[in-house]
Amino acid sequence: MGILNVTPDSFSDGGLYQVVDRAVAHGLAMREAGAAIIDVGGESTRPGAAPVSLDVELARVIPVIQGLREADQDLVISVDTSKAEVARRACLAGADVINDVTGLTGDPEMAAVVAETKAGIVIMHMRGIPSTMQQSPDYEDVFADVRQFFARQLEVARRAGIEEAQIVFDPGIGFGKNLDHNLALLRRLRELADLNRPLMLGVSRKSLFGRLLGAGAADLPGLTAVCTGLARSAGVLLHRVHDVRASLLALRLAEAMLPGGNSIAPEQIGDTLGGPG
Repeated sequence: MGILNVTPDSFSDGGLYQVVDRAVAHGLAMREAGAAIIDVGGESTRPGAAPVSLDVELARVIPVIQGLREADQDLVISVDTSKAEVARRACLAGADVINDVTGLTGDPEMAAVVAETKAGIVIMHMRGIPSTMQQSPDYEDVFADVRQFFARQLEVARRAGIEEAQIVFDPGIGFGKNLDHNLALLRRLRELADLNRPLMLGVSRKSLFGRLLGAGAADLPGLTAVCTGLARSAGVLLHRVHDVRASLLALRLAEAMLPGGNSIAPEQIGDTLGGPG
């Protein structure tokens, strides 16, 4: 999944793709580099980020989704939003997947939109909200908390009429979690798959690499690729990244080293979310 932030303030690429034509071109370039899904986001969820209005978010994401869909009828497009109305209109514009950082807890209408549109849904775990989530996050057992959240939200989804085949889980690395929490989850990724749904991981260019290793900005793409390969070896099938080519190569290497030399083609990775596209 290639990250396409059309925001002025995202932590890594804020402001780079606010012009629609430039955003569409970057999305298509990520597709050419091997991305199976392009994830379009119009509201920053970096730590400390302030929310934006419905109208602002719609104005940012809808033209880009329309542009991507016009350019490629087969591309799997995701919208990164926690607003049900943005998700609904994005699906009408051509999106196949809804990537909800609140995991169906932020907007009471979101589950109904997913059920109605039959879109894929990424249910992510986040403690708090982006503006305050990194203010002393605390867990008795972060792994148990995340696993229980997934089980609970799976039932919420089922009751709303969402098919299991539509659902992917994301442990939300860096979302209301400190370095120790993040490492505890990364060490037990394989166990998070016990609910029989695919996992998605988003560690691209994140500050945990700097805090853990003293890494600088130039080191982050390579470290992201290493983490992506390790995560694939632990059973993670979807990877949300900025640097598509480096991460794709890491994935292919990890797959070649798995027992039997297992490999998953890009189109199969896109189909994992079960969206209509």
